[in-house]
Amino acid sequence: MKKGLHPENYRPVVFKDMSNGDMFLSRSTAKTNDTIEFEGETYPLIKLEISNTSHPFYTGKSKLVDTAGRVDKFMSRYARTRK
Repeated sequence: MKKGLHPENYRPVVFKDMSNGDMFLSRSTAKTNDTIEFEGETYPLIKLEISNTSHPFYTGKSKLVDTAGRVDKFMSRYARTRK
């Protein structure tokens, strides 16, 4: 690998999916003040809202949102104002 190709702060970082607790180690330049113990070593921690282990596209599971209840609630409010 060529010298000087990566930035100086390119280092191993643990990424943690906050929705299911899954963690993986990769390299990144992202800034963080959090650290975590992972496989016997201490690494900087980047918190993720969603990753491939929790995203419906990758897992094949979709979360059912109660849209009918929301629509009914809107229609009842709208009907009161229309009178």
